[in-house]
Amino acid sequence: MGLFDFFKKKKVELTEEQLKWNKMWELWEEEQAESPYAELMTYQSEINNGGHDQYFTNVENTGDLKKEMLALETILSARLQNNLQKAYKAYLVLAEKEDDEKSEEIIEQCDNMFYENEEEINNILERYATKIKL
Repeated sequence: MGLFDFFKKKKVELTEEQLKWNKMWELWEEEQAESPYAELMTYQSEINNGGHDQYFTNVENTGDLKKEMLALETILSARLQNNLQKAYKAYLVLAEKEDDEKSEEIIEQCDNMFYENEEEINNILERYATKIKL
């Protein structure tokens, strides 16, 4: 029996916590997650896929960026709120003049600060996931 067959036969039971976490992301994909958690999930997803620059660009093109950011301010710690605002200011400068090295550097620093504090965001989402009914 090969390794693949071994794992195929072995059933993995997810814990209730894992099932709720998965359900939370399903609700987000279906645009059924509660605010401000839905906005936080979008924020985390976009940052992990391309940083603050991608987050601002994508949300601006598909939704109401100001509304999204207001929702985030209700749930993020002061440190992460300040980081978001700092990144947004740099993003606005880049929208005016594309080759602004200082603004690009600021956004990169804000991305790094996000990654260093991502556990805080995961903790918020884990608390939300525990409330989800299966």
